[in-house]
Amino acid sequence: MHGENHTRRFVGASKYVLDDELAKIVNVSMALEMPLLLKGEPGTGKTMLAHAIAEALNMRLIVLNIKSSMKLIDTLYQYDTLTRLNDSRFGDSKRDVSNIEEYIKMGKIGQAFVSEERVVLLIDEIDKADSDFQDDMLDILDQMEFDIIEIDKTTRAKHRPVVVITSNAKKDLSDPFLGRCNFHHIAFPDPGMMRKIIGIHFPDISRDLGDSAIQTFYRLREIRGIEKKPATRELINWIRAVRTDPDFRVEDLIRGDVPYLGVLFKKSPDYVVAQEGIARFRA
Repeated sequence: MHGENHTRRFVGASKYVLDDELAKIVNVSMALEMPLLLKGEPGTGKTMLAHAIAEALNMRLIVLNIKSSMKLIDTLYQYDTLTRLNDSRFGDSKRDVSNIEEYIKMGKIGQAFVSEERVVLLIDEIDKADSDFQDDMLDILDQMEFDIIEIDKTTRAKHRPVVVITSNAKKDLSDPFLGRCNFHHIAFPDPGMMRKIIGIHFPDISRDLGDSAIQTFYRLREIRGIEKKPATRELINWIRAVRTDPDFRVEDLIRGDVPYLGVLFKKSPDYVVAQEGIARFRA
């Protein structure tokens, strides 16, 4: 269970701007072998952190996207009864129909457990699941094993994965759940941090464009009545869009023009509210 990855430290990745506090909590979580729970509004880099850890430590990333209808058993394994029934009926399969184990397919947590090397397991948007799912899942991650009932077999983790859990804070998580995780709230980047992020994605961006784009972006986020504020991803895509336009001029942005508004606002009501806000800026 203990390999060389347990002693390696996370210090950031090529496309991820890391603050000191976040680096510390990642490394403490790996040292204590505890799940790291990340909260914050969409676009703060919660999911990207798991990708960055995997990249920096040269580990495979397994992503479990939580859906409200999901059952915990499906994250562990699935027994493909239909295929087995068809194989036994038509008899043209290369699999041994009498061996149920051949019809057991691992879910995402199961894949992390049976992996030959240590992996990063991202459990994304845990707040979509009910509290029983959450608590039972942490039991399994604590014990590092689960039972496959159909074949009366216990699957134990070959290596303890680095577990990163994200929540958009749409509903409260249970106290037992919170008590068993290390917690970090990722605040939305301030303009200074955003400048560093933009610099990583666009190393050759001009100072005028970088500063004007960021200033415009934060003004747009402050418009009242916006339901889904543009996040870092939208800002990066927006800068990419204006840079590909040969007719775009930074002076227009400084004057208050905001081209490609649909890259920043994906919902029609938000788009309209943003247009009205921009008109007020220019008035």
